Amino acid sequence: MTRSISARPNRLPSAGLLLRLGLFLLLSWGGSLVVLQLLLGQRLDRARMVQMGRDLASNVRLSEVALEQFPPSVVSELSGLAMVTGDQPSPAGDSELEGRARELRFELCRRLPYCPEVSPTLNPGHGVWVELLNPLEQVWLFAPLPPNKWWPPDPLLASLSLISGSIIAGGFFLLLEVQRPLRRLERALARVGLEERPAPVPQEGAGEVQRLSRRFNAMLARLQRSEEERATMLAGIAHDLKSPITRLRLRLAVEGNSPQAEADLDALERITGQFLLFAGGGQSEDRVLLPLHGLLGEVLARYDQQPVDLELEEFQARVQPVALGRAIANLVDNALSYGEPPVVVRLQREGDWLLIAIEDQGQGIDPALRDQALMPFQRLDASRGGSGHCGLGLAIAARVVEVHGGRLELRDPPGGGFSVCLLLPAMG
Repeated sequence: MTRSISARPNRLPSAGLLLRLGLFLLLSWGGSLVVLQLLLGQRLDRARMVQMGRDLASNVRLSEVALEQFPPSVVSELSGLAMVTGDQPSPAGDSELEGRARELRFELCRRLPYCPEVSPTLNPGHGVWVELLNPLEQVWLFAPLPPNKWWPPDPLLASLSLISGSIIAGGFFLLLEVQRPLRRLERALARVGLEERPAPVPQEGAGEVQRLSRRFNAMLARLQRSEEERATMLAGIAHDLKSPITRLRLRLAVEGNSPQAEADLDALERITGQFLLFAGGGQSEDRVLLPLHGLLGEVLARYDQQPVDLELEEFQARVQPVALGRAIANLVDNALSYGEPPVVVRLQREGDWLLIAIEDQGQGIDPALRDQALMPFQRLDASRGGSGHCGLGLAIAARVVEVHGGRLELRDPPGGGFSVCLLLPAMG
């Protein structure tokens, strides 16, 4: 019982959401009423004047017929219409009332065989005096005119504004409380995997959108925990391997050198370095604007005594220098270990991208196995074999280039050989 009671408020809309919805409805209704009053108010007033002119013309005819048999006082008492005799009443001096009186006279002239005299007045009320045909004396019939005011609104305009305002409020509610949070969530989803720690999205909008945002934030937390556990595991493995490797190297130095043992230790150190690099990923490193050709030249300077050629054009780029340098060095080591010399490193412009290509003259990787080769811990001994590698070289490079907003491609150059291409966004 306690669990069901505590869970019930989560299914109800929040007070802030209901308040915003009510505000949308109120503003939309008021705005629609103002617009409809401006657009249709004059037409409705004109229609009322036409109807009033029709009714008043009927009262004028009946009153004139009755005046042929009875005096004005008797006709007024029997019909309930206000009548006076004598000279024309003094005008009211109200410009708006005078304009409405002219409109009413125009309607009476259309429906009567003559044009009666119409005089606006404020006594005994807001209306007009209409002169009746009477051979004995002047008789005036009073007709009240409703004032042309905005409030209270016409029932028809109020109904139309309520309908249109509800539709407009619903549209704004969907746009601001559903569509906008969903777009924010879509942009956050697009950043997952490209940023080290995407920021949680605010839990705003409709209840369903809030629950979706809450689950997205929970997913980010789970991914972050998994990433931390994976990094901790790989870093722990690499750290645990470093100590026995150091002891073995020291023992070999004391007891005597063994080329095979030295090669095995080099392979273990290479594996340990790849574990550390893959665990870190370089995502926490700040990006720096620098000459990309200068960075490549500095990274590849240690290959002076090896068959590595550089063909670098001059470009500026905003990169993570340590992570990118390690990834390129890893690819060059792979090319030297698995491919055939010479290894050529190229930097050039390719459309909207900066292309860093590491080419060798080997047979490369079978196209059917290239997607598998980009996955971590995949060693394709059928295409390339060697020691000291754990299948992380391409995976590390792919992760680093994705952090930079680019992609990694495996290509077959026209002249033969194999090429690993890093495509980075070009500046300008």
